[in-house]
Amino acid sequence: MFKELRNGIGDVYLTIEYSSVTNWVYSNWVGTQTYLQVTTGADACLTALREYKCRYLLNDNRHVIGSWDFAVDWVVSSWAPRAIEQGLTHMAHVFSPEGIATISAEHMYDGLGSDLHMRLFGDIEEAKTWLRRLQRRKIYEDLYACIRHILSRFCLYYTLADAHSKN
Repeated sequence: MFKELRNGIGDVYLTIEYSSVTNWVYSNWVGTQTYLQVTTGADACLTALREYKCRYLLNDNRHVIGSWDFAVDWVVSSWAPRAIEQGLTHMAHVFSPEGIATISAEHMYDGLGSDLHMRLFGDIEEAKTWLRRLQRRKIYEDLYACIRHILSRFCLYYTLADAHSKN
């Protein structure tokens, strides 16, 4: 899945990709953002997250120019609750090296609190490593829960069988 969003003059301001290999949605924001672009683009990310039942978002702002503080309240109060409701659990946000855009990312991070597990990164490879580590941990947790369930059934069966043989 690959989607490009363009502004009024035809320039790409966001690309969204889902990869079944990485099992995350990758959003790559480009240039100066407007309120309409942020809201439209973030909602397009929601569509991809929902369509692929994805728990992980790699949000790349390395190519963003300028602040997007004007949209932070909307992201925190409108977008994030809907993303969480759809199953998003972790977001790696790669910030722009430009200081003004980084401040917007920090304001978003502060506003989200503990509602969504989000980390800020200056390096995209570190962000990818973090997401992969989380995915491996989830696999191990699911496997452990499955083994515990099987063992509890096994123990229950032998407890009942033992009680039955004593009668």
